[in-house]
Amino acid sequence: MVEPEILDDLPTDDPEAQSARADLRLLNFLMGNDRWILRRVAEMPDRARSGIVEWGAGSGDLLRRLAGFGPAIGVDRATRPDGLPAEIGWRREDVFHDQTSGGVLVTNLFLHHFEADALRSLGERMSGFDAVVAVEPWRSRLALGLGGLMAPFVGRVTRHDMPVSIRAGFRRGELAGLLGLDADDWEISEQLDGRGGLRWLARRRDVPGGMVEGRC
Repeated sequence: MVEPEILDDLPTDDPEAQSARADLRLLNFLMGNDRWILRRVAEMPDRARSGIVEWGAGSGDLLRRLAGFGPAIGVDRATRPDGLPAEIGWRREDVFHDQTSGGVLVTNLFLHHFEADALRSLGERMSGFDAVVAVEPWRSRLALGLGGLMAPFVGRVTRHDMPVSIRAGFRRGELAGLLGLDADDWEISEQLDGRGGLRWLARRRDVPGGMVEGRC
């Protein structure tokens, strides 16, 4: 169930947007999302050296850490974050218009914003990468319950957006089909985390892990 989230329409410099992004950093920390993503990227050093792209890079917090594994580019509709090191690339545009490719694509709490047709289009764009590392909300009563426990500790925007995100999330086995990724081409693994996350990894079967020329 994909519904509008308040944060998506707030200007970057809006105080409520800044508060909501702080809430997201807290939630990512508690869920261990960034740590899990970084571990998976670290396990694929050759693919990472071919270039790392983060869709929906937002504040650039995760992107800064990903850059330690290889050349990194963030793609987001927002402006380039202040203080982002010059060696990290930034493309201010809609991911549907971006032609960036690379060794590893990273998305963190991003794909659940899109309906089925849009997800299929994003799946087609994933063919330009050798691996995809993603964390999404796990659509479950447990996740909704955990979100309710967090409500007193976050702001108005997050109290609204958190259950909206969970209801738009995924259950085990759904994401690959919605993206249209063929199991003959991709090796896909999933893990449900008890803190409310669906951890998802896809690696192209025709890439043994070595560096691919001509990428990002």
